[in-house]
Amino acid sequence: MVSSSCISLSDLASGDMFNSAQSPRRITRAMTDPGIVSALDGWKTNEGDAASPECREKKIIVANFLPLQAQKDINSGGWSFSFDEDSLLLQVKDGFSSDTDVVYVGSLKVDVDSSEQDEVSGRLLEEFNCVPTFLPPDLQKKFYHGFCKKYLWSIFHYMLPMCPDYGNRFDRLLWQAYLSANMIFAQKIMEVINPEKDYVWVHDYHLMALPTFLRKRFHRVKLGFFLHSPFPSSEIYRTLPVRDEILKALLNADLIGFHTFNYARHFLSCCSRMLGLDYQSKRGHIGLDYFGRMVYIKILPVGIHMGQLQSALNHPSSTTKVKEIVQQFEGKKLIVGVDDMDIFKGISLKVLAMEQLLKQQPQLQGNVVLVQIVNPARSSGKDVQEAKREIYESTQRINNAFGFPGYEPVVLIDRHVPFYEKIAYYAFAECCIVNAVRDGMNLVPYKYTVCRQGTSQMDEALQVAAGYPRMSMLVVSEFIGCSPSLSGAIRVNPWNIDAVADALNMAITMPVDEKQLRHEKHYRYVSSHDVAYWAQSFIQDLERACKEHYSKNCWGIGFGLSFRVLSLSPSFRQLSLENIVPAHGRTCRRAIFLDYDGTVVPHSSILKIPSPEVILVLNNLCSDPKNTVFIVSGRGKTSLSDWFARCENLGIAAEHGYFIRWCRTSEWETIPVAADFGWKNIVEPVMKLYTEATDGSYVESKESALVWHYRNAHPDFGSCQAKELMDHLETVLTNEPVVVKRGRQIVEVKPQGVTKGFVTEKILSTMTSNGKPPDFVLCIGDDRSDEDMFESISNAACISSLPVPPEIFACTVGQKPSKARYYLDGPADVLTLLRSLTAASRSMASTSGAGN
Repeated sequence: MVSSSCISLSDLASGDMFNSAQSPRRITRAMTDPGIVSALDGWKTNEGDAASPECREKKIIVANFLPLQAQKDINSGGWSFSFDEDSLLLQVKDGFSSDTDVVYVGSLKVDVDSSEQDEVSGRLLEEFNCVPTFLPPDLQKKFYHGFCKKYLWSIFHYMLPMCPDYGNRFDRLLWQAYLSANMIFAQKIMEVINPEKDYVWVHDYHLMALPTFLRKRFHRVKLGFFLHSPFPSSEIYRTLPVRDEILKALLNADLIGFHTFNYARHFLSCCSRMLGLDYQSKRGHIGLDYFGRMVYIKILPVGIHMGQLQSALNHPSSTTKVKEIVQQFEGKKLIVGVDDMDIFKGISLKVLAMEQLLKQQPQLQGNVVLVQIVNPARSSGKDVQEAKREIYESTQRINNAFGFPGYEPVVLIDRHVPFYEKIAYYAFAECCIVNAVRDGMNLVPYKYTVCRQGTSQMDEALQVAAGYPRMSMLVVSEFIGCSPSLSGAIRVNPWNIDAVADALNMAITMPVDEKQLRHEKHYRYVSSHDVAYWAQSFIQDLERACKEHYSKNCWGIGFGLSFRVLSLSPSFRQLSLENIVPAHGRTCRRAIFLDYDGTVVPHSSILKIPSPEVILVLNNLCSDPKNTVFIVSGRGKTSLSDWFARCENLGIAAEHGYFIRWCRTSEWETIPVAADFGWKNIVEPVMKLYTEATDGSYVESKESALVWHYRNAHPDFGSCQAKELMDHLETVLTNEPVVVKRGRQIVEVKPQGVTKGFVTEKILSTMTSNGKPPDFVLCIGDDRSDEDMFESISNAACISSLPVPPEIFACTVGQKPSKARYYLDGPADVLTLLRSLTAASRSMASTSGAGN
């Protein structure tokens, strides 16, 4: 089978995948929706293809597989399709309003010949609102069984794939197949999306590159992503060779969802350590500022479909089966487990715990049975076969040791078990155990709890009297996603077999009243946090995350998977030569304020002294008598005066302006603040205490301030210690005339009133009093302390001492929220701008001289 929508791996290898000229193959029904696909013939435009207003808003649900069951008739060759009622994707519709149009994008679980694909596509869209992504078998194998299962699934479950069984080298062809498959999914979305109205919700690790492809095509696409598996700690995740690419792709979503705080915390830690991003919590919402876009983090475990379970409990097949089970296990206490056959579900550990229970509690022999239902494996490999062999051997050994005619301690059901049969076991079992060593969510405990609540028909089949107290007991691994939400469950470390055996014994022998209380607590949570609640909550947060899309200007920057959208306020734009050079040329009294670190010298530079190029540029600026140029830095006056000894006319404001020098030959002035520095005797011991406890940190002593640096410390630990240090210092310095501030990987204590904003006001005021009121002000900086400068010079136009409002250019380095109106990308751009200003001045001077 060959799919015409597939991107060749040769294109991926050559790096052409993002600029592919291929057109997504259109589908029949989309042609009836005006404006949706009319402009989707290429990847060249982005926001001009808006749909007409009469198109109804859609929710586009994207996952690896469609919520469909497909079967081909051998005789007629015709296809029959039906919705898979067990699919989570189908159930999320309950969380949407009734007038919401839901479209599904994903693959079928069967192969469809290329000659039938167009016909099947039209039929699925018309009858089921489904858009199939037909992946060729070879691509499907490399994408799903290759990259997804071999790398992502393993790493996300804390198993490193770089071992002899998998091969020691990362297979880049599998990565290319993953990107190719994600591209095909993106193309299919483009066939049906109205980018101005529709919301796209992408599910799970199979499609983590998809947000970049969509964001590249539609800069303002409303895009959410939910990860249904664990997200590993940074120590595990960082072993993935394409770790940065995947993180950057996920950050092209507007909202990223996780089942637990731990999973979200690991993701945020990876973003911090590998991409240098910081997150913030505002009004209960966690967000990452990514190039002006706020990427929100959602933490909410998925729920179950209550209606489906209650209907299944009342189904005749379930009640008939439960009667058989009651008869089969009469007089015995049943423990049930339902797990997929894979190496992470801990089935063998569960069986060993059952063996330990029977050894420790001989009175339970003959009275307790573990029924373990094993769902078919979703992947193949010798690790799965080995796990299966171990389970069978352990089961046989235990049954031989403790069983007798009419009694088997462990009943292994290794076949396809219909849903109604599982329901019957849940309803009868006194305890349910989920012993996975690592799992994303696992809804088995939720289903068990609802089944134990029962219905009138199920009560009759179980021969339970009306009003009989409802009871259920859960033994759950602490390494599964549902564990935090089940406060009444007995949590266990699945590797500790003795502890699991003790937990099973506690669950069986617990008093009825306590069992009832635990069950009621679980049932209240499960019934109120069902799949509809989960879907509704996610979509509401997605709508909130996207509400500012059209209030900002957007630009696409970067190549390949490093592509991202820069989203800025309409009044915040790049400082271009066309903006500033004319203003610079027509003014005569210019004040120029430059931060040092991160502005004229990169933060990444090991040598912090200014380069010869920086000295040359500054000297050229200072040589123009119309310019008053100041370096305004937090560094000490000794360092700055030594570094700029060759700049005769350069002004320096050291230690955030506490010391001011107008030129090399002038004396240092100080800001008139409290001269008592006795507070240093309080601060220094505290900072030294944190330095000893935080490897890589150190204390810098200035004349007016003390600074604790943690740039070389562990990022998370350093940040944590910085917060604690600030709290500590603010407590002990309550009555001192100082402020405690946190900057770029520093905590600084300095006298009140010492700010870069104050020193800029002082310099502007001095220029005015000397008869040279500035008519041009340029201020460039990159740090939080520079925001005071931006605010100060922005208010300069309102200062009555200035006869004419000056032309003001406040510019931050780096694209980020700022009080400045302009930005430059980095120190190299700053130097380019300053060189252009000096060149323009010389050109005007020579022209003026020639005219004379």
